[in-house]
Amino acid sequence: MQIVPPFGYSEVLPLQRNQRVRLPPPGEVPDFARRLNAIPLSITEFVPALRHYPIVFSSGDNGKTFTCVAVLGLAAGENLFCKGSGWDERAYFPAYARRFPFCMSTVKLDQVEQQDRLICVEKSHISDDGEPMFDSGGNALAQWTSIEKLLSEFEADLVRTREMCAILADYGLLEPFTMQATLTQGGALHLTGMHRVNEKKLEDLNASQIRNLMRKGLMGRIYLHIVSLENFALLLERRGAGRQAA
Repeated sequence: MQIVPPFGYSEVLPLQRNQRVRLPPPGEVPDFARRLNAIPLSITEFVPALRHYPIVFSSGDNGKTFTCVAVLGLAAGENLFCKGSGWDERAYFPAYARRFPFCMSTVKLDQVEQQDRLICVEKSHISDDGEPMFDSGGNALAQWTSIEKLLSEFEADLVRTREMCAILADYGLLEPFTMQATLTQGGALHLTGMHRVNEKKLEDLNASQIRNLMRKGLMGRIYLHIVSLENFALLLERRGAGRQAA
């Protein structure tokens, strides 16, 4: 059995009921997320994320598949929402980082990816001085119940997110774009590798395609994505304020 850890995780192991896990303090950002300028986002997170981040689509295989991400910074390795070891308490903290050190991992048997995901934990966080997730009888403790709820809901949301991305790609709605800005202190910014919904192509969909988007609850998410693109201006303001404070 081969366990494939999600992006940002080093080595993960299946969670055992007798294990103790060293939990990060509330709000602490995993090391990998402190250096991300974009982080995966699920379809349910569009509403809280809309207030703070541009929501765009990204592809790691030349447009064959897409994922949703929240843009966190305007340059590689720049996370404008990470302050020290914590996340800006005024901004929504994405579930992808919030679930750490736990995750739902892909499993391969004989090089074949299995449909079900496995609850895993980052190996470095398994420790005798950590906190138990289950009692001596193997029953879930309260803190594990809330963690498991986050993991299961997030995993279900990711399935819906992948479906949405597949439909948008199949309908030919996604187009690459570049965020460009002229900085007040001189110079220019060019952020590439992003895709957005083409509004003209959205208008040209046939009735059956529009009904499908409505039936699956995706039309509202599309417009949340479109409106969120205005948040690039907020990222520029945040970046400028941070440099003035420094």
